[in-house]
Amino acid sequence: MNEIEITGTDSNIQREELKHSFGFKGGYLTELWQNIVHLKSKNGFDAIGMATQSVLYGDSNVFASTSEFNANALMYEVTNRALKRINGYQFDSPMVLLDQIIPQLYQEAKEITGIDHLNINFLYNALSSIDNALWLLYAAENSISTFRDMIPIPYKTALSHQNKKIAIMFQVSYDMSIDDIVKAADNGYFIFKIKTGFPGSPEEMLRKDIQRLTEIHQALKAIKTTQTPTGKLYYTMDANGRYPDKKTLLRYLDHARTIGAFDHILLYEEPFMADNNENVSDIGVLIAADESIHSEKDAYTKLNLGYGAFVLKGIAKTLSSTIKIAKIACDHQIPCICSDLTVNPILVDWNKNVAAAVAPFPSLGMGIMETNGDMNYKNWTTMKARHPYPTARWANAINGIFELDDHYYEKAGGIFDIPIYYRNLFKPRP
Repeated sequence: MNEIEITGTDSNIQREELKHSFGFKGGYLTELWQNIVHLKSKNGFDAIGMATQSVLYGDSNVFASTSEFNANALMYEVTNRALKRINGYQFDSPMVLLDQIIPQLYQEAKEITGIDHLNINFLYNALSSIDNALWLLYAAENSISTFRDMIPIPYKTALSHQNKKIAIMFQVSYDMSIDDIVKAADNGYFIFKIKTGFPGSPEEMLRKDIQRLTEIHQALKAIKTTQTPTGKLYYTMDANGRYPDKKTLLRYLDHARTIGAFDHILLYEEPFMADNNENVSDIGVLIAADESIHSEKDAYTKLNLGYGAFVLKGIAKTLSSTIKIAKIACDHQIPCICSDLTVNPILVDWNKNVAAAVAPFPSLGMGIMETNGDMNYKNWTTMKARHPYPTARWANAINGIFELDDHYYEKAGGIFDIPIYYRNLFKPRP
């Protein structure tokens, strides 16, 4: 592969308001910043990468330490520090470049935020726009035009599938009405991702989580679907690391059994707080790791604790780190799903490329991913119009799935086609 020298960097930000306060991880968001960067190379190529910032996801302590605006500004500052650091760098692999800069940037991010025990996810989120731009620059320099060809040889097997269907996890936030949940089922959605970990003490959290599951299951239990082998709708839960211990989780699952919801649970994402190292192999339901895996070492740790699935989040934790996690999952034959970060429409297809390339989920025979921007952004229609292929069949949900055809794979979901709207954010200065 060609050696690439970065000769110019720039950045921009767009603040996108949400329709309503969006609750998860014990907090609430009102807007999400779209972090956009521009890289130029010595050989005359350039690339525009983007990411959706979510400080609440990255580190809830940073989010709670200041205003929502200031928290976003702190993450954007980390991005700009990284851009300054890589200007003039030579590289032949985005993965190697990121590995080189992360240790020092992590220390700088601690200084910028004032949080000594900063969650590394904060840094990965801040680097995601740069990582995307590095991959696009790498592709341009090496005449690559498909996602499959962009993946380095050691990782190709893990990302070699071409799923024809991607099941969409429909996100159910703390405050979504039951009517809206039922409407989603009527519109064909058949996997419901239920946000658990309500704000409050562990006992308050569990009580509210149990009440919420009861309401949801009561509304959905009689609805059937043709998309699953059993005809049942499925649930996934995501506590975003809010449960203190296995005992608390088992009380929740016991309640699920009592009301008849347990057999509908496909998996439970990231239930425990960061310092919990309990083995989950005896819980009786598939437990998936998300926030707690940032590196290959983390992935092996979770495997040893009985975690049976990985949640890939290339749009939040960089494609470079995600590729490594996907390989470990493939090597150990455990399934992967792709989770969202309420990202913009173009990033939905970055995420979709990964969901399309990993092995299909065993009990469904298709990939699984979450996307919830359409239900949360105030200006989603305008944002969607900036996608290179906004009306393509594969770009729009049909009966709870994305249907992927040859055109999708030829165009890689449009990630290599940077719309003029984003190019105009970086017009040459006079």
